Amino acid sequence: MDRKILSALRTDGRLTTSELGAKVGLSPSPCWTRVKKLEASGAIEGYVALLNHAAFGLFNTVFVEVTLDKHNDTVLAEFGEALLRIPEVVEAHLATGDYDYLIKVAVSDTLHFERFLRERLYKLPGIRNTRSTFALRALKRSTSVDPLLLV
Repeated sequence: MDRKILSALRTDGRLTTSELGAKVGLSPSPCWTRVKKLEASGAIEGYVALLNHAAFGLFNTVFVEVTLDKHNDTVLAEFGEALLRIPEVVEAHLATGDYDYLIKVAVSDTLHFERFLRERLYKLPGIRNTRSTFALRALKRSTSVDPLLLV
């Protein structure tokens, strides 16, 4: 039942308790109780509006691989905290492999991306090198997996 609730809310987080209950086969009160338990457990982290970046001029998504000079806990934590303060950074992941961070950036055009690099990213200390890839179009956009489809 919890997976049904999570799947329904994943698709439409604005469902009322009554609407959600009807979708999953529960009356509103037990449905509300289950949702509250899912929120308290951390299974539901929050509710958001998904924004269309193009609607306010951010037409390009760029993936930036960042390699740092040093890899101690302090350097990694400080760099990660600094990324949180950059508005163009939509996602940032500490990664394994050939680079340390994979960053998803939303920008209006190549000039905006150049400005992002020079005025924001390259001002952060400790960067050894970066590699960037412009996305041509998104084939799939999702904020989470559908728990009903997991094996």
